[in-house]
Amino acid sequence: MSEATPRQSRFKRLTNRYRLVIMNDHTFEEVVVFKLTRLGVYIASCFVFVMLVGLTTALISFTPLKYYIPGYGSQNERRELSRLKLRADELERQMKYREAYWENVKKVLSGEAELVLDTAVVALPELEEEQD
Repeated sequence: MSEATPRQSRFKRLTNRYRLVIMNDHTFEEVVVFKLTRLGVYIASCFVFVMLVGLTTALISFTPLKYYIPGYGSQNERRELSRLKLRADELERQMKYREAYWENVKKVLSGEAELVLDTAVVALPELEEEQD
């Protein structure tokens, strides 16, 4: 009695037409009728999604709303931050040099410094004395 219908192809299922009817509940009058396919609904929903993402991205990137994003500051703040980072690095390097200097001074004063004597022979030119 009930025969098995052959399975429709995927494309055929996407292109089957459906009708969406919006009716007035009191009078049963058809207010709006839409003829849709699954493929059309998928395409429309993807288009709406892409447009929403694009508009949201544009709204954030081209308006002052971007300053409310954590980690994003104004151009002046970023410039000041990079300048302060460079200054902090420079001060840290100077502190290391000064520490090394004072450590060497302490070693010299306590007699623990390793003296490396220059054993190379240096030929000094002889000075000629001028006679008046």
